Amino acid sequence: MIKGMTGFGSADISLEKIKGGVEVKSQNHRYFDIVYYLPPGMSSFEKGIREELSREIERGRIMVSIKITDRPLQNIKFNKDAVQEYLRYSKVLKNDFRLTGELGVADLIRLPGVVEAREVVLEPDVIWPTIKKALTIALKSLIAMRIREGKALAKEMNDILRRMLLQIKKIDGRLKVILREKKKTLSEDEFLSIQKGNDVREEITRLTHYISEFKMHVQASGGVGKKLDFVAQEMQRETNTIGSKVQDRDVSNAVIALKSKIEKLREQAQNVE
Repeated sequence: MIKGMTGFGSADISLEKIKGGVEVKSQNHRYFDIVYYLPPGMSSFEKGIREELSREIERGRIMVSIKITDRPLQNIKFNKDAVQEYLRYSKVLKNDFRLTGELGVADLIRLPGVVEAREVVLEPDVIWPTIKKALTIALKSLIAMRIREGKALAKEMNDILRRMLLQIKKIDGRLKVILREKKKTLSEDEFLSIQKGNDVREEITRLTHYISEFKMHVQASGGVGKKLDFVAQEMQRETNTIGSKVQDRDVSNAVIALKSKIEKLREQAQNVE
């Protein structure tokens, strides 16, 4: 069954003190295209992300966002030498300027150079398995949405194809009436000329074949959106030929209805993977 190209999935990241999330969104696009929104230092994940996505998706614009909301700090380091210097100068200032009071712990830790704390650099090899797991979960949700969209598209397309067959039946029936009426009033040579000019049996046969072909692709798995668009173009070509060959109001109305339905099929094919 066909799949759509719109979807969303998300999953949490949790590795010891590292917390965050992965979001994957997809929308219509002619080709397979990925847009990355990654934290600093994670650009090396792009290749792995592409490999994971390409296993499940053939077409569409995919936006992958990874956010790290919490990460551990390095062990806080107290610079004892700096503390001793501050205390020594404190005593000197007290003696020289006859000051009172003592430097407390709260005062000291606010002084430059006393406390050092830096963010931990996330090692790609360490965090990638967790990122990959979250990506797999998010991707599963996204694919489920694309499958549901595909089912809805398939239902609508099959209904359009069914109504197209009804229009073809109308054209075929009307052509028989036209020829029957012409035969009563025209000479044999004139009738044969009219019959030849209005002969669209080949076009009807090909158009009916393309409808069957379209149905087959709708039931297929994998990326068939481009194939559906191509088949719809061929439908349009045969319909135009029928309209140009047969100059009759009822046939023209049926041709207009067919063109409208084919255009809807082409529009929907743009939503199919």
